[in-house]
Amino acid sequence: MSDGFFPEPGVAPLRGGPTLRWGVLAPGAIARDFTATVHANTDQRVVAVGSRSAERAEAFAADHGVERAHGSYARLVEDDGVDVVYVAAPHTEHLPLALLAIEAGKHVLVEKPLATSAEEGRRIADAARVAGVFAGEAMWTRYLPHSAVLRQVIDRGDLGDVRLATADVGWALDDDPPQRMTDPALAGGTVLDAGVYGFWFAHFAIGAARSVQAVGTVLPGGVEDQAVALLTGDEGRAASVGVTMAGTNTGLGTVVGTAGTARFLDPFVFPARFAVRIGADEHVWQDPTDLRGRDGLAWQTTAVARAIADGRTDSPEHPIADAIAVLTTIDEVRRQVLGTRQEDR
Repeated sequence: MSDGFFPEPGVAPLRGGPTLRWGVLAPGAIARDFTATVHANTDQRVVAVGSRSAERAEAFAADHGVERAHGSYARLVEDDGVDVVYVAAPHTEHLPLALLAIEAGKHVLVEKPLATSAEEGRRIADAARVAGVFAGEAMWTRYLPHSAVLRQVIDRGDLGDVRLATADVGWALDDDPPQRMTDPALAGGTVLDAGVYGFWFAHFAIGAARSVQAVGTVLPGGVEDQAVALLTGDEGRAASVGVTMAGTNTGLGTVVGTAGTARFLDPFVFPARFAVRIGADEHVWQDPTDLRGRDGLAWQTTAVARAIADGRTDSPEHPIADAIAVLTTIDEVRRQVLGTRQEDR
């Protein structure tokens, strides 16, 4: 258990708060994990699923107790029984499917990365603003209790002035990787996939990057399989981010300040422990819930439901401007690592 040093997370409870009727676009692996934890651990409900294949939609609905299956994306966003659309498709479909949902007057939560570029992200934000609907990125790690607690620790000055952050994220590809990871036409590569977590963590710790220096390696097909970036922010802050799909790394992150250090003891992408050391004293925070791994996807849904119930069209925890700022950094990392290959697309 955590000691009395740490504040309460203050996150929206998984049960007992406002609820939404969710529609899922694209019934792949992340959609399966999302729906399973939402139904098992929250009062939110996935009531409809949409796919370009009616058979896939029907199979997903049967497997997960979803009421309605639609054989097209358009029919899902037109479903009057859906309040909010969760876009779980590959990266290159995030923009068109988010715009489809927004044009239908639906709130939308888009899997990370929000889009394949900052410009695409701005198009989503602009469309949502005109339509007056909620739009956000499903950066689920930001909504986990450990992120809420660490945010408060940083903001109340326990670490002093933050000067440095580090993040390492990456999982080795198996022998038969999905095409979306290796195909440039599908925005493949590690920087937009695992990398979005690392660049989000850097932004979370030091703010928006003002300069980027990146190196990496590129597979013969033209996507980056690893990258290391040095980011500098305001007031002398800096961050290093390492991302890879050539192997599996530690998944750990640190935040270093003039008065203390926070370091994760488990991969920070998932529900995790972290330690804060100030002088000779060390305090360890541990999530009091029993959610582990991708079960943590549940937290973002209750936060979105609370925001929408409060009349918000943006997330107070992870504003869409933050997602776009992270994509701005990613754009530059990919430009430097891929060089002319990126420009030729």
